[in-house]
Amino acid sequence: MVATDKLFAGSIPELYDRYMVPLIFEPYALDIAARVAGTGPRDVLETAAGTGALTRAIAAKLPADARIVATDLNRPMLDRASQRLRDGRIEWKEADALALPFEDERFDIVACQFGAMFFPDKVQGFREAYRVLRPGGRFFFSIWDSISDNEFADIVTEALAAMFPHDPPRFFPRTAHGYHDVERIRADLKAAGFATISVDAVDARSKAPSPRDAAVGICQGTPLRNEIEARDASRLEEATERAADALAQRFGSGAIDGRIRALVVTATR
Repeated sequence: MVATDKLFAGSIPELYDRYMVPLIFEPYALDIAARVAGTGPRDVLETAAGTGALTRAIAAKLPADARIVATDLNRPMLDRASQRLRDGRIEWKEADALALPFEDERFDIVACQFGAMFFPDKVQGFREAYRVLRPGGRFFFSIWDSISDNEFADIVTEALAAMFPHDPPRFFPRTAHGYHDVERIRADLKAAGFATISVDAVDARSKAPSPRDAAVGICQGTPLRNEIEARDASRLEEATERAADALAQRFGSGAIDGRIRALVVTATR
C-alpha cells in the first residue's frame, strides 16, 4: 500500500458517498447489518465507517436502547457521515482501528465494511477488534474478492493502464482488491486470537444510471483519484472519460449492471 491509498480528502468524501455507496457498498451494508442485528447486540463498534453506509444500515435495524460507536481514521469521511445521519444512539469518533481508544471487552459486536484491506498491519487491526469484544462477541467484516470478480473496477483499471502505460495506477488491484486470500485471512485472525471463523463469498450486482456515473465515482470518488492526479492532475477529466468509454463499450451507453463479489467474514471471540 502507498500513502495515498488511505487519503480520503477534498471532494472525495462527497463523491464517494454520492456515487460509490449506491454503486457497490449498499448491498453489503444491508448484508452485514442483518448479521449484526441477528445477534441482538446492545453495544456496537464500527471501524473504518467511511461516510456511514453501514452505520445507517445497522442503525435502521437496532432497537432504541442499542448504542453504536462509529469510527474512522479520516475526519472528512466522518464529517460527511454525521451530516447524513443524526441519531442520538450514534457516537462519531475519529480513531485508528489499529489503536482503538476503548477499554477491553466493551462491545458485543465489532463491524467493519471494506476497511481491513487498508490496515497496514492486518493482525494488529484484528487483535484490537478481539481486545474490545466481550467474550462470545463477534467481529463481522467485508473485503473485496479478486478484481477479476469485480467487473467495473477491473475494466477501469485496464483503461487507465492504457492511458498511463509507463506507470499505471494500481490502487484497485494493489489495495481495494489486494487482500482476498482466504487462508491468509484465517491465519491473520487466528494470530489475533480468534478461533471460530467463517468466510462467505457474497455476490451482488453493481448498477449505475450511466457509464459516466460509474466512472466519476471510481476515478474521482476513491483514492484512485490521488494516483491519477499524481501522474498529471490536468488529466483527471480525461481519465474519467476514458473509464466511461471503456464501461460503455462493455455494458452499453444506458444504465449499466456489472458483477461484484465480496468476502464476508465472521470471527467469534
